Amino acid sequence: MPTSASLNTLTNHQIRLASRPVGLPTRANWSATTEPVQPPAAGGVLVKTLALSLDPAMRGWMNEGKSYIPPVGIGEVMRAGGVGVVVASENPLFAVGDHVSGSLGVQEYMLVPGDQLKRNGLFKIDLRLGGLTEWLNVLGMPGMTGYFGLMDVGLPQVGETLVVSGAAGAVGQTVGQMAKIKGCRVIGIAGGAAKCDWVVNTLGFDTCIDYKAGPDAVRDGLKQHCPDGVDIYFDNVGGDILDQVLARLARGARIIICGAISQYNNTTPVQGPKNYLSLLVNRARMQGIVVFDYADRYHQAVAEMAGYLKDGRMHSKEDVVHGLQTFPEALLKLFAGENFGKLVLQVAES
Repeated sequence: MPTSASLNTLTNHQIRLASRPVGLPTRANWSATTEPVQPPAAGGVLVKTLALSLDPAMRGWMNEGKSYIPPVGIGEVMRAGGVGVVVASENPLFAVGDHVSGSLGVQEYMLVPGDQLKRNGLFKIDLRLGGLTEWLNVLGMPGMTGYFGLMDVGLPQVGETLVVSGAAGAVGQTVGQMAKIKGCRVIGIAGGAAKCDWVVNTLGFDTCIDYKAGPDAVRDGLKQHCPDGVDIYFDNVGGDILDQVLARLARGARIIICGAISQYNNTTPVQGPKNYLSLLVNRARMQGIVVFDYADRYHQAVAEMAGYLKDGRMHSKEDVVHGLQTFPEALLKLFAGENFGKLVLQVAES
């Protein structure tokens, strides 16, 4: 670990938002900057970033406008959750060498002032419960999203049929595995035979519909595999797939709106659901999930799912890309469906 004197010799490389994208982000929307690393003041902590979580939500944070969280400002370091190691501390709650998780930003070092620790969400992580990348996946924000969206909004019951889109992604893999543990019949929707095979043969889903198999693949797959309707739908993609599932709802169905990755880079207005009257006919409900609302209960989900990881009932798959400088292109893997598992940007080895 660097000494206080040597901290001043370190340089922090950063990726900042240079302009708001129209459609897919390009490298022109980002600027690479450097600044000297500063030691923490009283109460503060300096964290070296080891790995960052790349999430579809990041595209929404780049847009100006009202949302559940303020947009990233032009010229600001891009927001990102991450895991790292404490390299300097003036806070009794954090020691040098502690591994931590929090909002670290797309940069090599994060200086967290004492009065910003809560806002940053910085907390110590226990690597005995899971590896660093697992703390960005099943034990991190995607896992918390999947867990609380399913358990608190979906309210799964033994024997019910659950469908989850983006099944091979970060949130989808947690949702499907948790639903199986809770006794549901689980149908995934994913893109490509390899992803579908993985969620069935490794994660234990009952079946998986390959939406890339043809224009009617989702409609026909739902008809075949959900003859009595869909009790719970966990939506990560929006658009046409949401409409196809709405047409197959069972009485009293619950739809969890987590994301709409198919719509995030639209240059035209977002496509809303056409089949929403199915909610009326089937006495169903649709509810959004924002993971930050459950922050005071994260520890409960971590404890439960860490146990499932340990006993083999859950798996955590990450797709790791290396190097801070690769961030602009790595982020685009999400929107092309190129990532296989949770997309992680590794910034440093240790």
